[in-house]
Amino acid sequence: MIQFECRLLRGLLGFICLLPMCMSAEPDLCGPLRTVRDSLNSTLRRRFMKMNFPINYTIQVHYEEVFRLRNISRLNTSNEDEPVQKRDLQDVWLLVSRQGIKRVLRVLPERHPTRRKYLSYLENLFRGFEALFNERNPRDEERDRPESIQNIFDRLEDPYYQGWKSVTPKSILDNSYRTMHCLFKECFSKEDDNYDYCEVLNWRKGKKTT
Repeated sequence: MIQFECRLLRGLLGFICLLPMCMSAEPDLCGPLRTVRDSLNSTLRRRFMKMNFPINYTIQVHYEEVFRLRNISRLNTSNEDEPVQKRDLQDVWLLVSRQGIKRVLRVLPERHPTRRKYLSYLENLFRGFEALFNERNPRDEERDRPESIQNIFDRLEDPYYQGWKSVTPKSILDNSYRTMHCLFKECFSKEDDNYDYCEVLNWRKGKKTT
């Protein structure tokens, strides 16, 4: 009986020792997001989304798919009974980023180098991050989205919506890169970093890689 209790105690102690390792092995949002960030770096965006396209080449996207830092500011200050939460804006970022990549993929030939060597891989990164994000941060099903956010989703999901805008393929990923830093800044800023990733003027000044 005593030997059994000793073995049980040793097993329990072993489990307790392994528990921190198991917890640290859980997928972390910032790790996959930094991988997305690295794949959105300015060198790759310029090479695959600008140099591989004709000069002044544009595609048609919905107005709501041009999601920039100023759009975040506008949504944050919208006058609503229920304020916009960061999760609402992060959901918009994920939807718009995936939609933008799909827009570009639709116009590319199957053997186009941007499709084969870059965008297909990037699309899989976004899909994987979105699945992890939703798993770790499940939505409150009892809470309705604010009207300004729901309008964006409704328009993007409406097959008859005709609000179109011409943009360059590179600008789609430029906007995704910058708004990502604003909406997930805890993954990119350091403790001593006072840089405001959501400030439009800071990006224009070129203080960070754009």
